[in-house]
Amino acid sequence: MAVIPVELAGRSYEVLVGRDLLDDAARHAAAFMRKARVAVVADANARAHHGARLGAALAAGGREVAWFEVPSGEGSKSWQGLQALTDWLLEQGVERGDHVFALGGGVVGDLTGFACSIVKRGCGFVQIPTTLLAQVDSSVGGKTAINTAAGKNLIGAFHQPSLVLADLTALDTLPDREMRAGYAEVIKYGILGDRAFFDWLADNGTKVLARDPEALEYAVATSVAAKARIVAEDERETSGTRALLNLGHTFGHALEAETGFSDRLLHGEGVALGMVLAARYSARRGLISLEDAELVTQAIAAVGLPSEIAQLGLDCDGRKLADHMLHDKKMDAGTLPFLLLRSIGAAFLAKDVALDDVASFLDEELQRS
Repeated sequence: MAVIPVELAGRSYEVLVGRDLLDDAARHAAAFMRKARVAVVADANARAHHGARLGAALAAGGREVAWFEVPSGEGSKSWQGLQALTDWLLEQGVERGDHVFALGGGVVGDLTGFACSIVKRGCGFVQIPTTLLAQVDSSVGGKTAINTAAGKNLIGAFHQPSLVLADLTALDTLPDREMRAGYAEVIKYGILGDRAFFDWLADNGTKVLARDPEALEYAVATSVAAKARIVAEDERETSGTRALLNLGHTFGHALEAETGFSDRLLHGEGVALGMVLAARYSARRGLISLEDAELVTQAIAAVGLPSEIAQLGLDCDGRKLADHMLHDKKMDAGTLPFLLLRSIGAAFLAKDVALDDVASFLDEELQRS
């Protein structure tokens, strides 16, 4: 088992990465259960696969579980979903000193974390992520949010968990497509800041996706450690360092918006294609070589992730995709910074990118086959 500390100003928490953590949850989370009844918010699929294990583990520790089941999918990250959850937490008598457990992927973690940031002006929560994407990305760092008609994750708060239990055995039931989507966030850490990790994934990515225990633990722990370092340096994304974690997201979110934030394009798939586009746009601006851009494309395509916009079958032009970016959270004084590459392993925040140029670039990409 790997233990990764997330060191923040005046406080810290741990991310545990290993096998069978669910079965020992009562011991790992003992400090965060002060009552006999524990509120657990669970994705419907996660509860079906892992609820019995978690319930048995907590029962063995003398705790009873109160379940709140969330329908699977992005639709649950809504005003309606938030209201239903906060009303339920208040009915359960959750107090500021209590901790709510979140069992599931990024949707449940985001929704639960945001609800806990506002119930009684803030209570604690424990993340138990059951998808690869959530284990390496959304469960760590304290970004919580819901979606609105204006866009994805536009209403939210920074609210750090008190503990993250990343049980690798939970990934055994994850569909292969979801594993690949999560892998996009793994390789992101190599592309943005660790060329050696990028090269390791080139040799071992298929093992990670096949859930080889040793390779999977190394990939998840390395990804979490990378994010922990960045979050410790820039918790609330004020210095620009944490913005590096958004590599691929500006392009990716535009593609997600055009596909209706639906199963046509999973978030991780959008990020994967977004990183390809960021690499190609960086090459277009003369920042990296065409060879490096092609290496990124090959690394994404080799594991079955989308690497060409044409694969999505969109009926739009580059301007429409660029217009989706106007709702990006990173907009500042009318300017949208872009995460670009100086090399593989060296991302940076560019503040001189014109959306007209991006629209022209996307028109070119839409014509690629």
